[in-house]
Amino acid sequence: MNEKILIVEDNPLNMRLIELTLRAKGYTLLKATDGKEAIDAVEREKPDIIILDIKLPHMSGLEVARRLRETLAFSHIPIIAVTAYAMKGDKERVIEAGCDAYFPKPTNTRELPGKVAEMLLRRQK
Repeated sequence: MNEKILIVEDNPLNMRLIELTLRAKGYTLLKATDGKEAIDAVEREKPDIIILDIKLPHMSGLEVARRLRETLAFSHIPIIAVTAYAMKGDKERVIEAGCDAYFPKPTNTRELPGKVAEMLLRRQK
């Protein structure tokens, strides 16, 4: 398994939790801690999937998703939003911005690897 996953998370504890969960599955992990770093990492590394926090410094995760969807070279990369936003309408806003899936925080470490595998499989078809 050589799939590259970009984790975009500004909270070190959340980053570590996601990192440990996915590293155990054998993925290659890339990290960014703000929206600008995320865009730069996508351009440089071309990840297979992105785990994206929505509340980020410098550029929100929603803006990151929109920009990636507007860029033909990156519009196909699956994006899983992981966010503390859990109010009515938040999921819809996240999906409208271009994310393919939505996970409320705290991150469910049992479900996340399955969703990542499912989206990677779908991408290969």
